[in-house]
Amino acid sequence: MKQYVWTILTLGAMFVAAAAWWLAPVGAIFKQPATWQGMAEPGALSISHAHLKNNCAACHTSVTGIETTKCIVCHANNESLLQRQPTAFHSSISSCTECHLEHQGIEHRPTNMSHEALARIGLQQLNEDATDTENRALATHLATWAGGSAPPHPHISIVESTLNCVTCHGNDDHHFKLFGQDCAQCHATEFWTIPEFRHPSATSMDCAQCHQAPPSHYMMHFKMISARVAGKPHARVDQCFQCHQTTSWNDILGAGWYKHH
Repeated sequence: MKQYVWTILTLGAMFVAAAAWWLAPVGAIFKQPATWQGMAEPGALSISHAHLKNNCAACHTSVTGIETTKCIVCHANNESLLQRQPTAFHSSISSCTECHLEHQGIEHRPTNMSHEALARIGLQQLNEDATDTENRALATHLATWAGGSAPPHPHISIVESTLNCVTCHGNDDHHFKLFGQDCAQCHATEFWTIPEFRHPSATSMDCAQCHQAPPSHYMMHFKMISARVAGKPHARVDQCFQCHQTTSWNDILGAGWYKHH
């Protein structure tokens, strides 16, 4: 009987020792947060956040996920972002993850701008402003209006139409305010170019209303070369129609496609 008990105890001790030896590396792993966190990483961080590779807690909170307050800790003093007119709206945004995606790889910027997400965040903020009945009323009005059956413009969604383009893009107005502030009449949110744009009549003579001549046209270069190539030595700088066609700036009347430089 004693021999049997001794054998059981010996085998038990050997099992415990073997288990401790086998589990030791696992214990070492979980004693090093940088190692076990890396095991759950969904992808490489962008170059801007690469220094946080071993510090998941800088952005993530257990159970909760990513918290905006943690983004603000690092970016609240970014003057170049918050003081420039196109990006100043970030000072009042309460959510970041809709437009800023991480773990896409070091070659990708963590930015995927979504005008619709921005509009929804704005509507939610207005609606949650319990101290301002005006804002709540505005949110209700916009939400009701955005729930219509047809978008007010064919280039943007109904929700996007609640945004005021000029708030962010006022400094980018190449039309010198001649076309007003309703950018969505022509532009979409995905791109600025307008494939279906058509110039006014080819016989129009008021090009300078929208197009300013390049600096070279205000130098001797214009009279000595540009006007001569077009065969219009007496043309004025503001008479674009004398030399140019609406197909392209380099499509010169009487000369065809002309490479200036």
